[in-house]
Amino acid sequence: MRFESRGGDSEWPGRRQPSEAEDRRRVTEAFTALASSSQVQRVPELLCGACVDLLPVTGASISITGSRTARALWCASDDTAAFLAEAQYTLGDGPCQSALDRAAPVLAPDLTGGPDARRWPVFAQQAVELGVRAVFSLPLGAGALAIGTLDLYRDTAGALSPRDLRIALLVRDAVTFAVLNLEAASDGLSSSDEAGVASWVDAAEADHIEVHQAVGMVMVQLGADPEQALDRLRAHAFAEGLTITEVAQEVLARTLRFRPEDDDDQPRGRGRLGDEGDGDRS
Repeated sequence: MRFESRGGDSEWPGRRQPSEAEDRRRVTEAFTALASSSQVQRVPELLCGACVDLLPVTGASISITGSRTARALWCASDDTAAFLAEAQYTLGDGPCQSALDRAAPVLAPDLTGGPDARRWPVFAQQAVELGVRAVFSLPLGAGALAIGTLDLYRDTAGALSPRDLRIALLVRDAVTFAVLNLEAASDGLSSSDEAGVASWVDAAEADHIEVHQAVGMVMVQLGADPEQALDRLRAHAFAEGLTITEVAQEVLARTLRFRPEDDDDQPRGRGRLGDEGDGDRS
């Protein structure tokens, strides 16, 4: 697997580092304990919490994608992690989007300046304003097929050490297994637990469906293809300082309609998701 990374790695000199087998056992024990939890409805939240506990990061989120035009936040450890995921979906840019496009980890150890800040200028500015200094995005899935991302952030700049990256990949594999086995997880559960498992999917799919439906409506309004319709939604969200989910809700409520002659796709850079600069957008 190839990696996209910037920044140097370092371990504590002279200190014995746990072996890969020991790290694997630690991750396995953490997720096994989580899987046996009686609090089925909280499993997504507990997954994100386990990621934070196992790694030197401040927060984590897990997003699920059905296609390039639809992505949904499954869980987040805190509001900042949730905002970072939504901001990247709205902008169509950031480490998360790059990890999905390449089906490879994208590590941005310093968003305050240098290559990372220049590559994602709008996202980097928003992240830094929230106190975020580094973001690490790991695609979920196997091979070239990414079904989502595990996104980690921390409030200090700096690369993951080789050992931390190894643990992060083990955590990513465990999260992938959990996401891919949602249906299997409901076998043998009580009816209330089955409802809890179903709520994971419902919560993750709610935003996905709203954006997907809004893309379809904008396609009809503009006579555009899905990518063009999604770009129009993103541009309007960027210009108005909204998230793409909020814009999708306006389209579905028919309080917002796009017309071919409108110039909504020129971002004006105001609001919490906007910036006067021109971002590197995909």
